[in-house]
Amino acid sequence: MPGPSPSPSTDWWAQRAPSASAAVLTTGTLSVGLDLAGYGVLSRIALGLACAAWLMFAADFTLRLLPAGTRWRAQAGVPGLVDTVAPAALTTVAATAVLGTGFSAAGSQALAAALLVLAVLLWPVSLALPAQGGERRRPGTVFARCMATQGLAVLGATLAAAESAAWLAHAALVLFWLGLVLYVLALARFDVRQVAEGRGDHWLVAGALALSALAGARLISSDSAHLYLWNVDDRGVLRHVTVVLLVVTLVCCAVLLAAEFLRPRPRTDIRRWATVFTWAKTATAALAVAAALDVSWLDGLGEVLLWVSVAAWLVVTAWAVTSARACVVPGRVRSRARR
Repeated sequence: MPGPSPSPSTDWWAQRAPSASAAVLTTGTLSVGLDLAGYGVLSRIALGLACAAWLMFAADFTLRLLPAGTRWRAQAGVPGLVDTVAPAALTTVAATAVLGTGFSAAGSQALAAALLVLAVLLWPVSLALPAQGGERRRPGTVFARCMATQGLAVLGATLAAAESAAWLAHAALVLFWLGLVLYVLALARFDVRQVAEGRGDHWLVAGALALSALAGARLISSDSAHLYLWNVDDRGVLRHVTVVLLVVTLVCCAVLLAAEFLRPRPRTDIRRWATVFTWAKTATAALAVAAALDVSWLDGLGEVLLWVSVAAWLVVTAWAVTSARACVVPGRVRSRARR
């Protein structure tokens, strides 16, 4: 017997949920990167946009995917719905953590701590959702578990430095290593063909690495003479792992960019938010590593990548607005035709 057919709202969500949360994550990442580069006003503007988008996304998520009673039970049987909810929920955890990092940079430590608590509460629930399908090879969203975990590590390390909380830094370190394990597991399931065929979210193979490099840089920066978090050996391992993560991220970005030129995909897709996120996160990671390890030339590279990310963000945002308007106008025309 065939399962229940998806409602229009469920179908709408299935197409847009992961990418909508990726848009929030991308905008919040730009805010953090702009703050690291010294553009405080632009950083606050991006943070405000990310916060507004996060609130709208959270409200839409609640209204569309958490109805009580038989309606939810019926929708839960729709094929592919759980596959959509899992990466969307995990990306939401990462987006919440990035927002908290932005608020911490803005000096709102209490709000950042509240967002950390919320992200921590959502994190195990999201991890418990079934893995995407039964296939071995998956698209770029397979890295969502790593991104959610490393997002918590970044925010935990940031708050540890701001509040001089050693326990929080040690917890963030555990999450950092766990995130790397999750990345390796996800890489084993990633469909390499996506490099030549993907529509945007395949860039998360590098984006998750960039987020991991940022977490490593934050952990290094959280140490101080007052806290004395890491001994010489621990700090040396963190430095080497962080540098390797950043280098591998840059190599992955170069390979992915070359693949885009060799196999052009001119059609605009909402999954391009993941591409912009990767560039923004790589720029932010470069700036953070430059500050943590005192590597001056990385500042220049990070700022160049940051402005490339801003330009890409503007392009994808313009396309998203145009696409949304195009979806609304034909609907109105059809309703008049029925009359």
